[in-house]
Amino acid sequence: MGILKDKVAIIGEGETEYYYIQSLVDMFRGLKIKPDYPKSTNMTQLGKKIASTIAEGYRYVMCVMDMDTKDNHEEMRKYQALRAKYSQPVVNKKQNIYCEVLFYETHRCTELFFYFYFKYTSRIFQTQDELIKALNNECFYEKKTMFFSKCGGLHSYFERNGGSLESAIHNANRSLDNRIRTGNDYTYSELGKMLFKLKEIYGQQGI
Repeated sequence: MGILKDKVAIIGEGETEYYYIQSLVDMFRGLKIKPDYPKSTNMTQLGKKIASTIAEGYRYVMCVMDMDTKDNHEEMRKYQALRAKYSQPVVNKKQNIYCEVLFYETHRCTELFFYFYFKYTSRIFQTQDELIKALNNECFYEKKTMFFSKCGGLHSYFERNGGSLESAIHNANRSLDNRIRTGNDYTYSELGKMLFKLKEIYGQQGI
């Protein structure tokens, strides 16, 4: 297989995901973030990013998805079509390509996983602002580029302020159990699963 030095690329939909994954790179050396500069995207643009990243030779492409942006029926349809397209590994022997494209969702958005650093909730958040307000009850947070760039790394910032990545992963997995048990398609995060997968790939370099 034509695997580059970087085994994994992570594609976020916007700058929140970009800065959070950036704050984890010391834990997972060799991790590549796409795009290199944060920019919000739609499903068509995301599909192009996935295709170009596969062509670069990555073994895994992980897509971090905010599900509140899929409330629009057309965006949800495109998202489901994209997932179906990559439901099986991409294999091109002539180009030495073998790539698994994995999708990791959070509803409403990535800030829920940040909240899970501090405590668990199954509460319904009607808006992203409502969720961010709840997060601010635990730790000061602004969804602004200046805050992201000056906080010293989101992951370490949350831990310095009393949060725990171990708790975030545990609470995220608990939210998935609740989703299965109740059938409620909200207030859940698969980012704990993504971090577990990264640990599996990178071995002792991970968490």
